[in-house]
Amino acid sequence: MAVATKAQEVPAALPTMALFDSHAHLTYPELLGQIDAVIARCDAAGVERTITVGTSLAEIDKALALAERFPGRVLVAAGIHPHEAGKVTQATWAPLAKAWEHPAVVAFGEMGLDYHYDFADRGAQREAFARQLGLAAGRDKPIVIHSREALPDTVAVLREHGFQGRPVVFHCFTGNAEEAARIAAEGWRISFTGIVTFKRSTELQAIARDYPAEKLMIETDAPYLSPEPVRGRRPCEPAFVAHTARFLAALRGVDYDQLAALTSANTCSFFGC
Repeated sequence: MAVATKAQEVPAALPTMALFDSHAHLTYPELLGQIDAVIARCDAAGVERTITVGTSLAEIDKALALAERFPGRVLVAAGIHPHEAGKVTQATWAPLAKAWEHPAVVAFGEMGLDYHYDFADRGAQREAFARQLGLAAGRDKPIVIHSREALPDTVAVLREHGFQGRPVVFHCFTGNAEEAARIAAEGWRISFTGIVTFKRSTELQAIARDYPAEKLMIETDAPYLSPEPVRGRRPCEPAFVAHTARFLAALRGVDYDQLAALTSANTCSFFGC
């Protein structure tokens, strides 16, 4: 594996358009322990805003603290990740609902189902997912979905709770064209991480190349999934979303500024920020 140079690790900002990392985990120790430097590298790469995702009550508290420390540039999505579903108790729901009222919270989630790792019992995952959708049903904010090897059940639970046509994004989408079409048919969208830059991601690249411009969003899922040319670097960080943006601009045959402006505007519109 080639070792990235420092210049490659932190891409220089291009002059006009700022980027928006729609999904990262800034509360993970690898990033939280150097958060000032992480934000400085965002500045250097032209990444203006990041949504940090809290996946448990403890992580949500940390995410909200970051949003208060960096108002306007760090926003929050808050939910119970399927990996955490086995730890849920009745005492989970009132604090979660309270956290959702914080002004920095722009979305609920990530929530959903993960049948790849099965870190929590599948019944517990479905119950936690359904409970969150029930709490979210009367609230006007988007839902961020984690779905891994569980698309039929994920779609079924969303449909059961009346989320067809509502703002729902399947983050870190790595599925096939049929799955992307199924999600689109429900009125939902997908988001692309650095995985789209990997050489073997040919099917995902075909989906991203033809994805509707008005729905295109990008993310890092930091500290995971560093894109080319820094693949394998850990931690991934929001500054690296510039690499994904450059790749997608070339893939779609548009200027970088155009791609940056488009994805930032789409993200702002979707999350209401």
